[in-house]
Amino acid sequence: MNYETTKLGLLAMAIGFAVSCMPAPMGGNTPGSGTQMPPSIIDPYLAIQEALAQDSTDGIKANSGKIGTAATALGAPAMKIQTSALQLSGSIGAEEADMDIKVVRQRFGALSEAIDTYMTGLKLTLPDGVAVAYCPMEKKPWIQRGDQLANPYYGKEMPTCGSFR
Repeated sequence: MNYETTKLGLLAMAIGFAVSCMPAPMGGNTPGSGTQMPPSIIDPYLAIQEALAQDSTDGIKANSGKIGTAATALGAPAMKIQTSALQLSGSIGAEEADMDIKVVRQRFGALSEAIDTYMTGLKLTLPDGVAVAYCPMEKKPWIQRGDQLANPYYGKEMPTCGSFR
């Protein structure tokens, strides 16, 4: 190996390192500050939250898949939402009843945190009648409709555990 080859190799590594350290670009579809969180994320999320609050897993696989697809369209800033939604979808087998609801709730918690972080970071709002709540036992947020708590982490066991932010 000669000096020029080594020099080019080091230059290529330096460029690769510099590029990998750059912040992710904002996606063309990333919502602007002060706008509303996209319904393509919120609507299926609320369906999941409502199901878990009723100790059900009906529709969770399909709705988490919808969130994953919608997050992809929002670009790099929504990557954590996409990853969490896909992990949630993957926690449910072919038969939605044949799964551990505790695992689903844990993965729902990761999705909730990802959405909350995304909304906070971009300063997005929620639709009227939708609010962020927080479970002190799980130390995780969730988003829900209405003004009566419907805790998705404990379902019917402790439906009103938590508070609105």
